[in-house]
Amino acid sequence: MSYNSFGHIFRVTTWGESHGPAIGCVVDGVPSKLAITEAEIQHDLDKRKPGQNRFTTQRQEADLVKILSGTFEGMTTGTPISLMIENTDQRSKDYGDIKDKFRPGHADYTYMEKYGIRDYRGGGRSSARETACRVAAGAIARKVLGVGIQVKAALIQIGEHKINRDNWDWDEVNNNPFWCPDKDMVPVWEKYLDGIRKKGSSIGAIIEVHGIGVPAGIGAPIYAKLDSDLAAAMMTINAVKGVEIGEGFNAARLTGEENADEMYIDEDGQAAIRTNHAGGILGGISSGKEIICRFAVKPTSSILTPRKTVDINGKETEIITKGRHDPCVGIRAVPIGEAMMACVLADHILLHRAQQG
Repeated sequence: MSYNSFGHIFRVTTWGESHGPAIGCVVDGVPSKLAITEAEIQHDLDKRKPGQNRFTTQRQEADLVKILSGTFEGMTTGTPISLMIENTDQRSKDYGDIKDKFRPGHADYTYMEKYGIRDYRGGGRSSARETACRVAAGAIARKVLGVGIQVKAALIQIGEHKINRDNWDWDEVNNNPFWCPDKDMVPVWEKYLDGIRKKGSSIGAIIEVHGIGVPAGIGAPIYAKLDSDLAAAMMTINAVKGVEIGEGFNAARLTGEENADEMYIDEDGQAAIRTNHAGGILGGISSGKEIICRFAVKPTSSILTPRKTVDINGKETEIITKGRHDPCVGIRAVPIGEAMMACVLADHILLHRAQQG
């Protein structure tokens, strides 16, 4: 299996499977003399780990990270940073009844068609368990970005229930289990997801990620567009089926006058942009405005409702997926989206320095 790495200068390679002994990653291209500790990486991992509330999978993983290389006395050395997270709560027996069946909506069938073999225990390499590695890498990427650049994300829609953007409050995001910036929507989602969970079903969601403080000039106009790399990064997250930057698909409804981000000279005599329909990126290059990216996550395919499928012997059959699954994977995708944007921004900033100094 190839293509387990992403990034150019800041390059991340992940390894491991859902029910193997451990998962991990190697982060290369990190500048030397950046202060980093396991506790700082753990802070980000704790936001993603399962079993924290009734709205996520009840798999109990501490997700304790170990730094195996690339640091000395709390500082990066410029060499590859290797991180490992042990798996401690696998229940492979939960998948015994479906080991010969393809789960509709999962990668079971396509993996078998490509490789002729698959790890049926939680999906193996295709499991969202792998995303813990990305969150760990994202914590290192934040160090590269420095204190001047922030990456924040929030859940803005579950099913048909959208937040009221007039109520957006970043301080509320860490006060509820949904990473929701609209406190009035929290009880609505709680009641709605309790019903979804009790039925053994699932629902999709939309996550919005912001890059704050990114200077103008980051990216490239053709094959290394900042928005194309961001879109590719978000699409690699499990269950993601759509990505948009700025107005995204809504731009198709706007006129040229409505969509144009007019410019002016600010009080410091500098060129500035008044609105941000473009989501902080123009021609593949950052404009200095907030970078705004949204991605849509499909409903979890592992549900208790019987579904028609086929087995490895070519027979039609029926399947019920038991075990511990998220009724809405969008909740735990919030810190993953943050991590992927942080990694892309870190990579592009290092690329910019390499070309422009």
